[in-house]
Amino acid sequence: MHVRVVAALVIAALGTVAVLLSPTSDARAGEAGAPAVIAHRGASAYAPENTLAAIDKAAQLGLSWVENDVQRTKDGQLVVIHDDSLRRTTNVKDVYPGRAPWKVKDFTAAEIARLDAGSWFSPAYAGTRIPTLERYMRRVEHNHEKLLLELKSPELYPGIEQQTLRLLGKEGWLDRGHLGRLIVQSFSSDSVRTVHDLEPEVTTAYLGTPSVAQLHDYARFSDLINPPYGALSKGYVAAVQTFKGPHGRQLGVFAWTVNDAATAREVAAYGVDGMITNKPDVVRSAVASG
Repeated sequence: MHVRVVAALVIAALGTVAVLLSPTSDARAGEAGAPAVIAHRGASAYAPENTLAAIDKAAQLGLSWVENDVQRTKDGQLVVIHDDSLRRTTNVKDVYPGRAPWKVKDFTAAEIARLDAGSWFSPAYAGTRIPTLERYMRRVEHNHEKLLLELKSPELYPGIEQQTLRLLGKEGWLDRGHLGRLIVQSFSSDSVRTVHDLEPEVTTAYLGTPSVAQLHDYARFSDLINPPYGALSKGYVAAVQTFKGPHGRQLGVFAWTVNDAATAREVAAYGVDGMITNKPDVVRSAVASG
């Protein structure tokens, strides 16, 4: 009897260790079995998107996951911004009036550091800056958050996959303690495949809605399929989840961008594994209440 009890405890302990060491162990884990809630560009309904203020706000709301977008400056620095132009979310037209169309790739990191990335959202955020990815990663770590990192428009930035992975490694995000807190995604299937080939342990996600016939191919290099919620159905989610990804686990589905309670409940009923949202507190409350 004693031997059987000890054996059972050992097996249970080994199972726990296996889960903890799994690079995707946290990727589908929401609160009390509910879908994970991912703060889109940070808590972007309440603070300027893709800024340190937005991820701080997500942390204040008690959110585990934040999402961001990564691009590259003229002098090769990785920065966190969604649009390939600086125009919408900064005062670039005022600071550099003669440099239309104000593409991120046409400005150095020092030039971008001069821009106000907060006033467009609210005067309360005047002087907020576009963060470098390095600074952003350190704030995510400080906040004990998890990161859904999007490689934005990788066709504009050859080699951005390797460069991003090097920085993640430098910041310690490719060790066992961090792999369960990191997902790298892109709208480019080639970019997702490149990330998987370079660092097979990193959890990856494809942004889009491949046909069911294509899912077998995507499952070779992507752990999640992340479609817009309007393209989803219960049947499609179930079809995705019949496949196993490169880490031998069921493919996950994170839907975007869900911003109201009614939609959150509807999408949760499809069986998705997560929802990406500008209003993470609203979505979290909706899925928690059923």
